[in-house]
Amino acid sequence: MPTPIHLTVAAVIHRKGRYLLVREQIDGVLVYNQPAGHVEAGENLSSAMLREVLEETGHEVELTGLIGLSTYHSPSKTTYYRVSFVAQLLSDEARNPLDPEIVDTTWLTYDEIKAQPNLRSPMVLSDIDRFKFGEIFPLELLRESKEIDIS
Repeated sequence: MPTPIHLTVAAVIHRKGRYLLVREQIDGVLVYNQPAGHVEAGENLSSAMLREVLEETGHEVELTGLIGLSTYHSPSKTTYYRVSFVAQLLSDEARNPLDPEIVDTTWLTYDEIKAQPNLRSPMVLSDIDRFKFGEIFPLELLRESKEIDIS
């Protein structure tokens, strides 16, 4: 039987030496994650990322770069494909309520994140490492195709 796959997006948001993370309850455990979530049917990657950041942090952001694509095979045998972006806040003030699964948001330094025992997945620190080492690519690498009638 094939294992389920999920296409997700995540954002590294950095300001003054800190990274914006969300705290969420997963199976009764409080975990840290970047603002992230699933791409919905018919949604492009950029739109999904903007929506997820707004839903999980209450902030509107501008996407400024692309970190890349990661794959994670979870212990539950689900495979996650994650497209990771770099984003910057458009305002310091959160304007929308958070998704019910999100406990709160927090700004942490790299060392504080590295010391956390409950990261949602290894991709959290991996994305931040890639950001820190300048592995950022232009958004133009993403191509959104228009619907084409091939009938």
